[in-house]
Amino acid sequence: MLSYAHGACEQPLLGETIGHNLERTAARVPDAEALVCPHQSVRYTYAEFDDAVTRLAGAMLTAGLRKGDRVGVWGPNRFEWALTQYATAKLGVILVNINPAYRASELEYALGQSGCRWIAAAPELKATSFVDLVAEVRPRLPELERAVFFETADWEELTSGRAGAASAGEVRARMEELDFDEPINIQYTSGTTGFPKGATLTHHNVLNNGYFIAELLGYSERDRICIPVPLYHCFGMVIGNLAATTHGACMVYPAETFDPEATLSACAHERCTSLYGVPTMFIAELGHERFGDYDLGSLRTGIMAGSPCPVEVMKRVSADMGIDEIGIAFGMTETSPVTTQVRRDDTLENRCGTVGQVMPHVEIKIADPESGRTVPRGQPGEFLARGYPVMSGYWNDPERTAEAIDRQRWMHTGDLATMDEQGYVRVVGRIKDMVIRGGENVYPREIEEFLYTHPAIADVQVIGVPDERYGEELMAWIVLRPGASVTDEELRAFCRETIAHFKVPRYVKFVDSFPMTVTGKVQKFKMREAAIAELQLFDAAAIPTA
Repeated sequence: MLSYAHGACEQPLLGETIGHNLERTAARVPDAEALVCPHQSVRYTYAEFDDAVTRLAGAMLTAGLRKGDRVGVWGPNRFEWALTQYATAKLGVILVNINPAYRASELEYALGQSGCRWIAAAPELKATSFVDLVAEVRPRLPELERAVFFETADWEELTSGRAGAASAGEVRARMEELDFDEPINIQYTSGTTGFPKGATLTHHNVLNNGYFIAELLGYSERDRICIPVPLYHCFGMVIGNLAATTHGACMVYPAETFDPEATLSACAHERCTSLYGVPTMFIAELGHERFGDYDLGSLRTGIMAGSPCPVEVMKRVSADMGIDEIGIAFGMTETSPVTTQVRRDDTLENRCGTVGQVMPHVEIKIADPESGRTVPRGQPGEFLARGYPVMSGYWNDPERTAEAIDRQRWMHTGDLATMDEQGYVRVVGRIKDMVIRGGENVYPREIEEFLYTHPAIADVQVIGVPDERYGEELMAWIVLRPGASVTDEELRAFCRETIAHFKVPRYVKFVDSFPMTVTGKVQKFKMREAAIAELQLFDAAAIPTA
């Protein structure tokens, strides 16, 4: 049996735009809460939220923005971000998500490569002035006509409806001109080499992905989703916002950027039923000194995603947080993002040990990276996806688009995975992360999962480092639990009792944290660079390989 699965589904895909879908939800549950930002003291019902979105869209229309124009949004998790997301969608203006961690050169690249006419941004974040950075790059961006900053008179004029904004009827007329297959969003992927690529997503891509994620989680207007993950990323704006608005659920932004106590507080005081996060977020919440002070009894479900999810962490979220229906969603920005998801009624084994089964209306397969042939079930290979979630391409980059999407429209993810007889997918690593030690293929994820079972270990990452004899050796970076202690030799002895000798890490490094992106993805290439320098492995690193 080959590693191929199709998410056959009787429930049809949504054939509408984001704006039309929001208006349908607002008409169905006008008095249900749509958005709550405790840190901004802001609350909207669906009727209020849709009205605010339409006012902003009307002001943008009056100011000259038209379908296909690009508007950058740059800021942390604030209500203004959500208004901008949905207002641009109503006009067919393409929203360009900009990472709040960007500095001048990265900001200039994103705005210039996408050709943004406007940027809507927070004035500052963590002592970094976005106003100053925009002013620095603007002279080199002739297409950038306007910068609007939240909390200013300019923003207030746009959102108040007092700026001679086009009417709701005029906005609706523009909505009627849109097609759901048109691009609505550009998200820059943070690669480890070269310039970021602008994954271009349509209404159809992200609206349906949000909708079916919510269907599998059983969302309704009674659900309240705590969203501490960043909105600029698909996790926030699709799995968070669009999953909520397609079902009338409430979006709750606990803080501008991730704060474990603010997240726990929001879950307790807003009676959230669902909690999102990358593994490091859940680890921080579980380990917070005031964890026991917050009543999390309202939580029933949630999603852990964004990077490999350790089995032991999943078990603790279920046992200690009481989230019995916690699951994993797996995918990438280029697939809107989710292609497999754990079902909420899955067994604990499947919820903790796999990334679930294929999403409705999606095709997936596992293929040999060299030959491209679909491998038998149980055999590792590259994870490929096809169907409605696959992006239209990288913005103005046909060459890299062709490298990622083949002629049969399969998206090549670079992830190594297996598929079992029931169609459950297990991710075993990245093609580039796989370690080849003396001819043996070693998957760091396997070693990480084993090390998580050690009682002293809170978090762990395993990488390959150069070695003159074996080509590569294993190195484990370890974060210990508070108050715990263990030596590197004790850890190696723990490994030798259970796993093959070639899987035992030669090097062990104890750290407080890992180098990560703002979305919580561990940057293993930076760990490798640091290890080479620290261990003086320059000669081994310089050895050419075939």
